[in-house]
Amino acid sequence: MYTLNCKGKLLVIDKPLVMGIINATPDSFYESHLQKGIDATIALAEKMLHEGADILDIGGQSSRPGSQRISAEVEIERVEPLIKLLIQKHPDCIISIDTYYSKVAAAAINAGASIINDISGGEMDNAMLPIVGALGVPYICMHMKGSPENMQSLAQYDDVTKEVLDYFIKKIAACNKASIKDIIIDPGFGFAKTAAHNFTLLKNLPIFKML
Repeated sequence: MYTLNCKGKLLVIDKPLVMGIINATPDSFYESHLQKGIDATIALAEKMLHEGADILDIGGQSSRPGSQRISAEVEIERVEPLIKLLIQKHPDCIISIDTYYSKVAAAAINAGASIINDISGGEMDNAMLPIVGALGVPYICMHMKGSPENMQSLAQYDDVTKEVLDYFIKKIAACNKASIKDIIIDPGFGFAKTAAHNFTLLKNLPIFKML
C-alpha cells in the first residue's frame, strides 16, 4: 500500500485508482469539455466524482500528435477558474493539473489542485522540478521523446523497456535532488511510441517496480 500527501489530503493507493479527464482545450485527443461552458464542465466533473473518480485531471493544453503549443498565460486562463470553482463546490476532491509549464503548475496548485501531471518530465521547462519541490505536492513524471509537435517521428528504440527504465532512473534522481517526495512514473503509452512499443512496455511493467 502506498499513500500520497495531496496538500493535506491523504490519497491511499491500495488498489487501482480512477482518474477522470477534463479537457479544457479545443483540440484534444478526446472531446473538449470547456467549449460547452463552465457549468457543463462542472456538471461533468461532478458526474465523474459521483461515479467513483478518485482524481480529476484538468488540462488546458492539448498533447495530441502534431498539436500546436500555446502559452502558459492562455493555459492558466483556461484551467484556473475551473479549478477554483471545483474546489469551492467540492473542497475534498483531488485535482491534478496536466501541464509542462511551471507557471501553470504553480497557478493551479494555488487555485486548489494538489498533484502535478507533467507529460515532459521537466524536459520542456527547466523550472518545473524545482517548483514542484517547493510546492511539496506529488509529481506524475511521464516519458516522452521530443514534444507533441514532433514525438511521432521519434518513435525509435533499440530496447524500449531499457531506454524508458534508464530515463526514469535519471529522472527519479533529479526529482530527489529537487526535494520531490511523492513521484509517480508514467511510461507514456502512445507518446513517441508505436503500438508494438506500447505492448512491450505493458508486458514489462513489473520491471519498473525496481524503481
